[in-house]
Amino acid sequence: MSISADSTELRTAPDAPRVRDRADLRRQVKLVVLFAIAAVILLLFALSIDEPTVRYSLSDVYDPSQNHDANGRAVVWVTFALAAAAMLGSLLNVIPKGWPTALVSVVVGLGFYVGLTFWYFADQPGDLASSFVVTNPLPQAVNYATPLVLGALAGVLCERAGVINIAIEAQLLAGAFFASVASSMAFSSAAGLLGGILAGVAFAALLGVFALKYQVNQVVLGVVLIALALGLTDFLLGQIPSSGENKDLNQLLSAPVTMEKVPLGALADIPILGSALFNQTVLVYIMYVSVILVWFLLYHTTWGLRVRAVGEHPKAADTVGIRVNRVRWSAVLLGGVFAGLGGVFFTVGSTGAFTNNASNGAGFMALAAVIMGRWHPVGATCAALFFGLMLTTQDQFGVMTKFPTELLGAAPYLATLIAVAGVIGRVRPPAADGEPYVKG
Repeated sequence: MSISADSTELRTAPDAPRVRDRADLRRQVKLVVLFAIAAVILLLFALSIDEPTVRYSLSDVYDPSQNHDANGRAVVWVTFALAAAAMLGSLLNVIPKGWPTALVSVVVGLGFYVGLTFWYFADQPGDLASSFVVTNPLPQAVNYATPLVLGALAGVLCERAGVINIAIEAQLLAGAFFASVASSMAFSSAAGLLGGILAGVAFAALLGVFALKYQVNQVVLGVVLIALALGLTDFLLGQIPSSGENKDLNQLLSAPVTMEKVPLGALADIPILGSALFNQTVLVYIMYVSVILVWFLLYHTTWGLRVRAVGEHPKAADTVGIRVNRVRWSAVLLGGVFAGLGGVFFTVGSTGAFTNNASNGAGFMALAAVIMGRWHPVGATCAALFFGLMLTTQDQFGVMTKFPTELLGAAPYLATLIAVAGVIGRVRPPAADGEPYVKG
């Protein structure tokens, strides 16, 4: 190995032994193991199918006229071939790091989902074969992913600024409750949006006060805020009289106006994707715009540059005149806006009335999406969409009993664990994440 005198170019002698990066070796081993497990499971699925006919529909609603038959065994064999090819590519180390690895992982993951679905719906008795139909899961996946994406955007903004936000769950929960109350009182879903935003910002302000002003441990603070949100929403819900006790007051406080789907013209008629992307509620369209907005703010504005600077090296940012805690405050409060919007989904954006623990752990999945997306708004969105797809398995598979119901309920969380530990592995958060800054 030599260094030229007139430049800093580093050259390696032709006969020098190639030194393999240990991190790259670990990445290769993990990919081989992960793809091998997927291939073996899909192989077992393919070999276990006796009656391969599976009825499917590209529509997301039940319509017998749009049902088609497919050979489930052939579909599973194709997905097995994909997983086996990915395993072989990993074994030979021909899959480069970065986006090619991510792309191959996504393809294998989707293939596994398809193979699992067709295996699950195969082997139905003749009289029931026409009753169980595989429908298009994408519309429901986008729907489920909406609060996860908005919560993840809140997490990205906070953590890029150096503030750990474990309290996304609390912001979602508070946003859900106050969106329901505001919508009920104003007889307007738009008022519900405003109520959710204000609740999300209020909890963001609590996070900012204790994390930035009083420098409380941010992980402990997040857990405390979640407990506070759970207790507060349960208490306030208990104060609303039932319809038997006071019908008028019950209607005034717990009968929100829910959002209707708004199809976007011809876009909604695009096969498969149209109904998933362009026949949704206003909240879903706000989610699309939010992803673009956060990405633009973080990477194409001076404010975004300052946010990233105070999250990586606050002292250096301070020396060039950036007011570190003021920038962190702005990021935390803006994150509260998105988390509050995410909470709106659980009431005004879907079911209507608020129930205890309505968010049901979605904030933790949003936090996992932040890490899986490497603290990037687009990456976190892709991870949240993946989790949304996993959540649809409970709806798709719940009509049958091939899996125990308890295992179906745990499937999204198992998939989260496998994705974060198996595919993502070790990632580097912003250098000053969780570190309070005191001007010296």
